[in-house]
Amino acid sequence: MKIDRKPVLAIKLTFIAFSLLTLNACSSSAEQRYRMYQDQAPARTPTAAELNQIEPRYEPISRVGNLPYEVNGIQYFVLESNQDYSEEGIASWYGQKFHGHRTSMGEFFDMYGLTAAHKTLPLPSWVRVTNLDNDKQIVVRVNDRGPFHPDRIIDLSYAAAYALGIDKTGTGRVHLETITPNRNSNVLLDQSANYEYTHFIQIAAARDIANLQSIQLRLQEIYALDATTEQRNGLNRLLLGPFTEQQTMQWINRLQADGFNGIFRVPINQTQ
Repeated sequence: MKIDRKPVLAIKLTFIAFSLLTLNACSSSAEQRYRMYQDQAPARTPTAAELNQIEPRYEPISRVGNLPYEVNGIQYFVLESNQDYSEEGIASWYGQKFHGHRTSMGEFFDMYGLTAAHKTLPLPSWVRVTNLDNDKQIVVRVNDRGPFHPDRIIDLSYAAAYALGIDKTGTGRVHLETITPNRNSNVLLDQSANYEYTHFIQIAAARDIANLQSIQLRLQEIYALDATTEQRNGLNRLLLGPFTEQQTMQWINRLQADGFNGIFRVPINQTQ
């Protein structure tokens, strides 16, 4: 199996000079980046699997996308912490026009992922969004900057807007409340719980162990997960985990949403 260069490139780009990239994916000053002139909804609605949420987990602050910046002559300063942050206002959403383009964190925007853009929250942040008109709630991961409209406080992915029931209207009144996971109590990886670990997730395999180890370190920093390399059938392979059955499916969905293609689960009894 060869390394899928898309996720590898996405990780590397997160840690190299982003001064050559336009970090504000939603900025109106970057219209030439996009094939579509006006944003629109996709041809299909989100699936049940795409609307299935992952519990918020601790993540280190991104090295990219958290410096002061200026858009349309307005200067923005990122908050030092997302602790105890709440806000009420108007939410909008973005979709097909921006799908596949990079967010301010350098990740690929997926309109079917449960993500959002905010002007000043640290990247990444977890936010519980409540639709004040119907009481529907969704938890989103903030990984982008925007919306750059004076009357809006958050730009939701199409899937998040669909879950809240504002995909048809385009905007809606919402309440935002940040969720700050404890660094030492990752909900998905609570080592004190009586879980039965069943699988690893294979990210890539290659003969070049040094390359895999470099990716391993960056995966650990980005996701705060255990990662290891092992040799099998003449190839070195990079594994995340171990995970329970439920965690395995959650993380496969999460990683695929982040651009990792060709990943698959490996039973524990098939590892060293």
